[in-house]
Amino acid sequence: MASLSCSSHLATLINQTDATNYLCNQFDSISRKLNDATYAVDNTYLLFSAYLVFAMQLGFAMLCAGSVRAKNTMNIMLTNVLDAAAGGLSYYLFGFAFAFGAPSNGFIGRHFFGLRDYPTPTADYSFFLYQWAFAIAAAGITSGSIAERTQFVAYLIYSSFLTGFVYPIVSHWFWSGDGWASATRIDGNVLFGSGVIDFAGSGVVHMVGGIAGLWGALIEGPRIGRFDRTGRSVALRGHSASLVVLGSFLLWFGWYGFNPGSFFTIAKGYGGLGYYGQWSAIGRTAVTTTLAGSTAALTTLFSKRLLVGHWNVIDVCNGLLGGFAAITSGCAVVEPWAAIVCGFVAAWVLIGLNKVAAKVEYDDPLEAAQLHGGCGAWGVLFTGLFAKREYVEEIYGIGRPCGALMGGGGKLLAAQLIEIVVVCGWVTATMGPLFYGLHKLNLLRISRDDETAGMDLTRHGGFAYAYHDDEDGSSRGVGLMMRKIEPASTSPSPPAAPQLSISSL
Repeated sequence: MASLSCSSHLATLINQTDATNYLCNQFDSISRKLNDATYAVDNTYLLFSAYLVFAMQLGFAMLCAGSVRAKNTMNIMLTNVLDAAAGGLSYYLFGFAFAFGAPSNGFIGRHFFGLRDYPTPTADYSFFLYQWAFAIAAAGITSGSIAERTQFVAYLIYSSFLTGFVYPIVSHWFWSGDGWASATRIDGNVLFGSGVIDFAGSGVVHMVGGIAGLWGALIEGPRIGRFDRTGRSVALRGHSASLVVLGSFLLWFGWYGFNPGSFFTIAKGYGGLGYYGQWSAIGRTAVTTTLAGSTAALTTLFSKRLLVGHWNVIDVCNGLLGGFAAITSGCAVVEPWAAIVCGFVAAWVLIGLNKVAAKVEYDDPLEAAQLHGGCGAWGVLFTGLFAKREYVEEIYGIGRPCGALMGGGGKLLAAQLIEIVVVCGWVTATMGPLFYGLHKLNLLRISRDDETAGMDLTRHGGFAYAYHDDEDGSSRGVGLMMRKIEPASTSPSPPAAPQLSISSL
């Protein structure tokens, strides 16, 4: 139709039908190539973002490994591999269909099981890969809460259930075009005239993983020795601050796929301005992500210095990640200055929840429930307060309410509160009974002897590191050797005089 219209207009002007048909065919060819190029750019952008989010699994693995004791390093690393592998199959078979299987109802998707009849004109394989990377991130969060005391079979069961059913239902509610609370609902009948704005998943990903971990850790109970008989907290420190820092930087890097990548496309203009488009919004999202994490890290650094009297790199890394978890919801719809507010409050949310956890004898080796659950909930509320009207309308359409503190009334804030309540309720109703059932079947926690000896030795056939004591000559071998260094005497001895030899002259 477009070529016929083009031909008729040009034929009127130059009265040469053959020439006009040729020109219009060339225009149509150029238009198709431009469309193909746009699709290619957008899919490449989404694939690259998916790779970044998947790389966060390595960050989780390093963070978890450094946060546990050396005797459980191999176990926690294996569980991180398991999250990705088991999550890949369960999300392929069921999870993606439950999350995005359109057309469907507001509660659950019902198409694309095993990627049947997929891709579609509106979504390609890159979208599946991106969403799978998000699903396994939620499972990785949960594994940190129950580290150092959980049976391997329990990891298999909960990881498959979380990525194949629990998480996909939540993502359907808030991200699918059919979801009952989605801000992108196709029929326009959005919750409170706004829908929930959880752009990259402070609630959908971080709260789901954190609350699931909360119930697992509560039902299992604390690790042996974590609290003494009087209830006083005893630090069971992780064995490698270096791995924690490495993991934190890898997660920081991956977050630039997590948050900016949630636009899905990049080649889209806004308002006919050639210099301003979705690429600008993506850059702004990366900036807000950076500022929130940086502010939370610095706030934690100085706050902990005042509270405990020293600078602690582990606390700073956790504060950094808490800021990232909080900004994830509103990263695309807030000003950079608001991201600083988000990070500042997130740091204090994490510090406060850690104080509460110690009081009630709750043990979470990676502070995952406090960090992802607590800071994620703050991030959802933050969006309802600080979302800017201009940015909301760019992404979700004209006339949508903005944040309560930005002149938008309380509709968006009410929708955000609904998200917090239903995510807490849904994860509690599903993961709580699962962990309790595993506990009753003696499939959840390892034995006391195994926990004391460490799961690397009792469950995985050896330690992650080869080490020996000086007096144990039988354990010498090839590989990395670690030994205890102790003073030879209570008083320092003078340094020995240098010895010369003929070979040294």
